[in-house]
Amino acid sequence: MREPNAIDFWRGFALITIFINHIPGNTFERYTFSQYGISDAAELFVFLAGWSIGIATRTRDGAPEARWRSVVRMLARTVEVYRAQITVMLLALAIIAGAALILDNPLILEWHNAGNFFADPIQSVCGMALLTYQLGFFNILPLYVVLIGVAPVIVLIGRASRVAALGLSFALYLTSLVLDWNLPSWPGEGTWFFDPFCWQLLLTLGFVLQDWSRTTPAFGRLTRRLMPLGIGIVLVGITLSVLDLRPDPLMVPEPRLLFTFEKSYLTPARLVHFLGVLLAFSPIYALIAPRIGWIVGFLSGLGRNSLAVFSMGSLLSLIGQLVRFQTGGGLLVDTAVAGIGLVALGITAWFVEWRSRKAPRPRP
Repeated sequence: MREPNAIDFWRGFALITIFINHIPGNTFERYTFSQYGISDAAELFVFLAGWSIGIATRTRDGAPEARWRSVVRMLARTVEVYRAQITVMLLALAIIAGAALILDNPLILEWHNAGNFFADPIQSVCGMALLTYQLGFFNILPLYVVLIGVAPVIVLIGRASRVAALGLSFALYLTSLVLDWNLPSWPGEGTWFFDPFCWQLLLTLGFVLQDWSRTTPAFGRLTRRLMPLGIGIVLVGITLSVLDLRPDPLMVPEPRLLFTFEKSYLTPARLVHFLGVLLAFSPIYALIAPRIGWIVGFLSGLGRNSLAVFSMGSLLSLIGQLVRFQTGGGLLVDTAVAGIGLVALGITAWFVEWRSRKAPRPRP
């Protein structure tokens, strides 16, 4: 088990933020950082995934891992995330169906695009397997499957040249924004909520910046010098969010996606804001970790077991939505939902680590 560290800490922080934000309208949503900026926890989660890939594809002495080993391990992780997505989708549909039966309310069957499944289960099951059928609030893992699936390409190009990997990634990002590329949804109309052609840039950024932070001392000095710029960007984001200032998508020039704040396409404003958040808050962990005790251990435990915790958090968020729908919400209900959810996430992380410790070890 890894000791608490900044990556796991911030990943755990992102997981809790996503859990809270996936229960719209709850009392605690207004206190999450997504309410005070253009970007949110989704950007942080994907960026840290790329950073973790940079760490995982190196040996303990810092040397690059064998190419075949890196590729096999990332493909195995892709299968693991894909399996988690299918399981979580089936459980979410079962929760929705069960709630409709218990509450005697067939309208719940339409919850978050679930109506397509109950109206046409044959095509929807095929869509689930292809990842083209997604429920609302259950669309991050399909993005993650695609990004981890293409990560070997990013790593292999990055081994030859980090600049080339970043350049090709940015070119794909820019082309996707200009030509409005995205993967189609099926069955049904529309496209993916998270456009993999655009969000791959954030994964690549995490991978490349991890390497530069490790091998280039000047990189650390540069980030410290740019910290005031990051603080300025954060303050601008707070102003835009508090005053609800957003560009009108019907008034901006073409190509439209270069000027809007759309989350689906990780538009440039969101990307710049997230980079500002990184610059402003990157030193924070070293300052607060010695002062917040068990919170560091708790968040790092969530981050170490991010897939299991995220999957459980998605299901708990759905249950929280249904509880608020039935009860009308309120401070007491929201406190109970959030409190029970956080305890359950902590138990999930503990159980995964307990099971790994209890697993039989191969004999020498």
